[in-house]
Amino acid sequence: MTRQAPAAPEEGPSTSEELLTVPQVMARLQLSRSTVYDLLRTRQLASITLGRARRIPTHALTDFIRTRLEQEAAA
Repeated sequence: MTRQAPAAPEEGPSTSEELLTVPQVMARLQLSRSTVYDLLRTRQLASITLGRARRIPTHALTDFIRTRLEQEAAA
């Protein structure tokens, strides 16, 4: 019987977990499609384009939420 080497642990989340679609962001923020696209258009929420697909990095969503919380606390 041969022993298999243990599988190497994954390094961080997979690409599908790092990049969100607009519908995923809509669900997480509970906002409409037009509101999410307005946030993208005004660059309040960072995104990248891959071909014709628009993707939002999870860190950009986290940064957006953090910034909004700080703005609300300062007001």
